[in-house]
Amino acid sequence: MMDWFKRKPKELEELETKLANSADYKKTECVNKETDVQFHLSFIATLIDDNVLQTSILPNLLECTFHSLEDIATIVPVADIQISKDVAMIEKKLFDGYVMVTLEANRNQFAFISARKEIVRSIAAPEVEFSVVGPKESFVESIGQNLNLIRKRIPIKELYIEQMKVGKLSKTEIAILHIDGIADKENVNTIRQRIQDLDFDLIADSSYLVQLICDNENSPFPQLLDTERPDRVAAILAEGKIAVVVDGSPHVLIAPTTLVEFFSSFEDYFLNWFLSSFFRLIRLFAVAFSLLITPIYVAALNYHYELIPKDLLTTLVSSRRLIPLPPILEAFFLELTIELLREAGARLPTKVGQTIGIVGGIVIGTASVEAGLTSNVLLIIVALAALASFTTPVYKMGNTIRLMRFPFLFFAELWGLVGIVYCFCLLLTHLLRLTSLGRPFLEPIYPPRTVDIKDAFVRLPFKKLSVRPSYLRTNQPNRFNTKKAKEKKDIDE
Repeated sequence: MMDWFKRKPKELEELETKLANSADYKKTECVNKETDVQFHLSFIATLIDDNVLQTSILPNLLECTFHSLEDIATIVPVADIQISKDVAMIEKKLFDGYVMVTLEANRNQFAFISARKEIVRSIAAPEVEFSVVGPKESFVESIGQNLNLIRKRIPIKELYIEQMKVGKLSKTEIAILHIDGIADKENVNTIRQRIQDLDFDLIADSSYLVQLICDNENSPFPQLLDTERPDRVAAILAEGKIAVVVDGSPHVLIAPTTLVEFFSSFEDYFLNWFLSSFFRLIRLFAVAFSLLITPIYVAALNYHYELIPKDLLTTLVSSRRLIPLPPILEAFFLELTIELLREAGARLPTKVGQTIGIVGGIVIGTASVEAGLTSNVLLIIVALAALASFTTPVYKMGNTIRLMRFPFLFFAELWGLVGIVYCFCLLLTHLLRLTSLGRPFLEPIYPPRTVDIKDAFVRLPFKKLSVRPSYLRTNQPNRFNTKKAKEKKDIDE
């Protein structure tokens, strides 16, 4: 054994010395029964499938006739077999789940046989983007399985998949998907360059990638849309957008995107356009209500009580008669209580979390009113605002809405309604400057695009959605022939 080490290339000897320190690195010496050819098998036991090794690789190498590494491709029933003399490939292939074969007579050449172990969970219904109507499949943590879910929905040769590895330590596999002939090459090149230029040690999830390649990392607004629905990814690829699949993540990234897309659920496309438009408008109203209702309450009580109707003012005064705290502290107390209940419910096991959220809210809310710390009117307002924030279909945007309520509260206490307007102007200025992959984030509001309004605040019938979003600058702007779409032949024609 020591003699074999001495005659090996120096780079290979140093590599195997390092690998030998790991308990899961295995190296065995074998002899072919037919030709007496001596060979060595090297592999990482935790990364290979034992069944493939024991049934497909080892029996054939031991019992079938072969004289060189090139013969292995004819006797081992594995599609992915590579022959190389590059020592630098050894580490990469071993940690990709390959079995390395070297012959005693020729130690400068290596055969790599794929035996990668795939540990994946079964496909289940979406948890975050659940819909009553439509497909019930969601992505899993395996990039191969996720690409399969997308491929079977778009089975065309124009769907290009470009794979690369990112992360000095994790070597995370990433796939960039787009439809050639539709997607703008500039968008594809931009996201490819940003991913290739990454210099980071570990990419554990697609959320890491979002923060590393987004246009403005200091913005609380997500600039790439993530989804767990394969049907949604297929739809956005058909629009001319780009999808990024990250190995180990059940969420696929979509780029570029706009603000209004974060408030549209993919279930909207499974319902009648009247219903879809109605529900979408409700979500937009709920977001505005969640942001502004508590700051307006604070501003009205501090500066603008003359604007409150007399009957309502009487109710507010009576509810606050024994409250020792000013409106701003009262509002902050309830808002922070709601956030604590949310975090507690999210971090605890499912059944316990649900109990904490419901029972805790009732008990704390009732106790705070009876103790005279908060008014019952503000308790109702904060509860409705929290409920409205849950209507946001995308979880990350929901978190942003929760955060933005606090600056509005601060400015409402500072300058009343003028402060709310000032805070809104700051928010609007930030959104106007924000981009997603270099494209305007506020489109179709700014720059105004009337053609894209058809699927923004409302969703018009599919016959009206004949043009792809203009901000994507697709190579094929038209999705279908509008004249043929309008034709309706009778059954006897």
